[in-house]
Amino acid sequence: MASEDVVGKTTSDSAVSTIVNLAEEAKLASEGVKAPSHALLGVCKSLVAGGVAGGVSRTAVAPLERLKILLQVQNPHRIKYNGTVQGLKYIWKTEGIRGLFKGNGTNCARIVPNSAVKFFSYEQASQGILWLYRQQPGNEEAQLTPVLRLGAGACAGIIAMSATYPMDMVRGRLTVQTENSPRQYKGIFHALSTVLREEGPRALYRGWLPSVIGVIPYVGLNFAVYESLKDWLITSRPFGLVKDSELSVTTRLACGAAAGTVGQTVAYPLDVIRRRMQMVGWKDAASVVTGDGRNKGAHEYTGMVDAFRKTVRHEGFGALYKGLVPNSVKVVPSIAIAFVTYEVVKDILGVEMRISD
Repeated sequence: MASEDVVGKTTSDSAVSTIVNLAEEAKLASEGVKAPSHALLGVCKSLVAGGVAGGVSRTAVAPLERLKILLQVQNPHRIKYNGTVQGLKYIWKTEGIRGLFKGNGTNCARIVPNSAVKFFSYEQASQGILWLYRQQPGNEEAQLTPVLRLGAGACAGIIAMSATYPMDMVRGRLTVQTENSPRQYKGIFHALSTVLREEGPRALYRGWLPSVIGVIPYVGLNFAVYESLKDWLITSRPFGLVKDSELSVTTRLACGAAAGTVGQTVAYPLDVIRRRMQMVGWKDAASVVTGDGRNKGAHEYTGMVDAFRKTVRHEGFGALYKGLVPNSVKVVPSIAIAFVTYEVVKDILGVEMRISD
């Protein structure tokens, strides 16, 4: 009888153990199935937040964006735009409200995926760089530093810019053309197909090198300054600006504005050269043709160095900063709005990880 009790108890324990094991296996299997879908959902939410941030920020400053490009590429022998206020008034007078937002559809079509990829790439790059840094002896508990953030931002900028560069090139041409341009691109796809057919596929990446060089300090400094300023404010709490671990929207906007100012000032000359190189091969651009109908060759550059040399020689060093004022007026609120919109949308969508994390 005792033997039967032992056998029964053993059998019962075995059954319970088997059930527990099966339950654990089922739980692990369930988690294994859910984890990838949960991770994919997080990626999608992050991409959506980045896209919304880019679209909102660029639309808010579209008139200044167009004026900046017109100032960058206008022929020095036929000046139409003499400054921010005069330029905006001239566009309003000659082209109406639609002229102020010309090229914005193309810009948003480019900036939405660009911004989505950029913010997501920054998150992934910062995690990867921090992981590599922690592999070094003595750095096991290290956190992101401004230099590491600069590197992550540079990686994100290069990836995002390269992925959407043809759209940026086409957007520049659509933005520059006016009602008097002999050649009229009808839209994004017409411009893409026309450039591809008449100038070849390499034309879609004309100006890519100065863009790569320029995006490293620009995007890198944007992220590094923004995140470092936020960390400093939360840690030191100067002037009573921070009451708890969260920054107000106004304070975050100020951090974004500071980041945008630093980044665009350092990288602006490369942006001018990039934009001018994008116009190479487009002989019908009204802004590069003089009053007698002849193209003075202002857009005939053989490369980045040649573009720098000719620009400075014919127009002076100040030409590298043409359009800086409207760009400053534009980029400061644009970067600020983009950062804050990104974080707010991620909060709304319930994404746990922010760029600071």
